[in-house]
Amino acid sequence: MQLSAGVLQSIVLALFASQVSGSAIPNAEQLVLNYRSHLSFLDRYYGPILDNLGVQQVASVGGKPKKSPIPVSDAASLLLVKDQYDYPDKDDLRDLNGSAVLYRGGEFGGVNTFAHLPYVDAFSSESLETEKFDIAVLGAPFDTGVSYRPGARFGPDGVRAGSRRLAPAYSVYDGFDPYGNWARVVDVGSVPVTPMDNRVALDQLYRAERAVGKYSTTDKNAYKTPKIFTIGGDHTITLPALRGAFENWGQIAVIHFDSHLDTWDPYYFGGNVTEYQSINHGTYLHWAHEKGLLAPDACIHAAIRGPYPGPQDVKHDIDCGFDRILARDIDKLGADEIIKRIKERVGDYPVYISVDVDSMDPSTAPASGTVEPGGWTSRELLTVLDGLEGLKVVGGDVVEVSPPYDTAAEITSIVAAQVADSIISLMIMDSNREAKEAGKN
Repeated sequence: MQLSAGVLQSIVLALFASQVSGSAIPNAEQLVLNYRSHLSFLDRYYGPILDNLGVQQVASVGGKPKKSPIPVSDAASLLLVKDQYDYPDKDDLRDLNGSAVLYRGGEFGGVNTFAHLPYVDAFSSESLETEKFDIAVLGAPFDTGVSYRPGARFGPDGVRAGSRRLAPAYSVYDGFDPYGNWARVVDVGSVPVTPMDNRVALDQLYRAERAVGKYSTTDKNAYKTPKIFTIGGDHTITLPALRGAFENWGQIAVIHFDSHLDTWDPYYFGGNVTEYQSINHGTYLHWAHEKGLLAPDACIHAAIRGPYPGPQDVKHDIDCGFDRILARDIDKLGADEIIKRIKERVGDYPVYISVDVDSMDPSTAPASGTVEPGGWTSRELLTVLDGLEGLKVVGGDVVEVSPPYDTAAEITSIVAAQVADSIISLMIMDSNREAKEAGKN
């Protein structure tokens, strides 16, 4: 047994104490165990590397002594390596059913729902009678409205995989925990849309959004109507999502993060081929305006930089009720001014936030349906999103994630999951505010 200087010193002192007191002299193994039992976790397991460092006074910058280390909590101590590990009782399933965190590993267990949320089969009549929730995450695996890269039908599964790292935890920026809060947030799975006929597929998505919106909420929800966050799919899926939201919330102000306008006149973008093709991922906002779903002159784009097919596009966009913030405005105006302009534009209308991942630069989100260089970073987009606290956010989506074009590191899927996390947080914050205001009345 190789002993460090600290261990040898402890043994010598113990032997001296035994001789003075006349007590029995302990053997060397017992002396070592006694010594190690009083060591910290780091000293026990890293030995000479950290031996005796705990007795030194460590000064911070400026020479002021640092605060004493806080005691390890009972919850944290469960995660530390123990000399004598005590296995749980054979019938103790707390670490398997999620009611207690005994080890790391929750990222990899269970069915792959968004952020490990509970799954609800929202399309069964039995669930409608028994289940209540405040926020539902819904997958829309549709990509036959895309004009460039297909593959977004796999987006819902990709974003769910990218959300494995998400769990109940507090944001370092606002101290908010969306999944450990009062709201019940669930994953209702993905709609089984047909890839054969866009008319049928979009009707399926609309009926799914409508069905989820009919559920009851928990008692703490002052709105009494669940909010839906949709994972696309190409951007066409926003049209049936807005149609479903309109039935519960009325005309909606859309905050649209994208590199393209998506209000294009269908005649110039698909409809000049056949009318069947006139509803696609570049025209859905035109149709939302035409059908009266949008709040008048209260919608806004952000991160726009894609080229316009024709000089009439901006005029048509204005006619559809939109204003525009260009991608390079983040450098000229800064995030705070952009947040201010968005809030002033949408006012008190119910808000739907739609994020195309091509609003970000391809270096941040390479796996999008129509990439455009010169976009925002993920940090810039998340900064603007989180700054929208205070708006009445009733729905949202993240779209155009095409996993076949992603890197092995799942960059786009992970970023999209974080975008979803931010928008879901805004939904709950708004419901928090509404509940507090209702309590005052």
